[in-house]
Amino acid sequence: MKVFVLRLGHRPLRDKRITTHVALTARAFGASGFVLAEVHDEGVVRSVRKVCNTWGGSNFKVLTGVEPVSYINEWKNEGGLVIHLTMYGLHVDDLINTLKSINKDLLIVVGAEKVPPVIYELANYNVAIGHQPHSEVSALAVFLDRLFSGRELHFIYSDAKISVVPTEKGKKVIRHD
Repeated sequence: MKVFVLRLGHRPLRDKRITTHVALTARAFGASGFVLAEVHDEGVVRSVRKVCNTWGGSNFKVLTGVEPVSYINEWKNEGGLVIHLTMYGLHVDDLINTLKSINKDLLIVVGAEKVPPVIYELANYNVAIGHQPHSEVSALAVFLDRLFSGRELHFIYSDAKISVVPTEKGKKVIRHD
């Protein structure tokens, strides 16, 4: 199963840090790629590529400047499902087993500010990680963790130049040559 994350509503001057965090969360929590709608932000791309170069994930795809409705329709036409993370959706606990059992490629949509109504209509599932306001980063992390049953938290990329050695105190990393 291929999982991509589509980020809507990026405002370059205001959101570059949070959008970068959405992309890094997608990568760290098992997604195959990140898509930034409407805008090309070289700073976000550069930050994600730098992490992929150091921590692994050279196969992690990053697309920017994509028209979101066309991308969603193309994803669906190729047989994939669209999951929109919104606090107005059905609770993740009520849907996660269904989504796992369908075994189709998933496009997970997260918004910044107000998400256009068309996204709610195009999504196969509108999924809530609780029904309180919270960040798209936290929603994405919780959703991917539930989707992959925590396995992604133990993953180390084979092309990583460095990796963490878990320690009770201090910091330890291994450099891979």
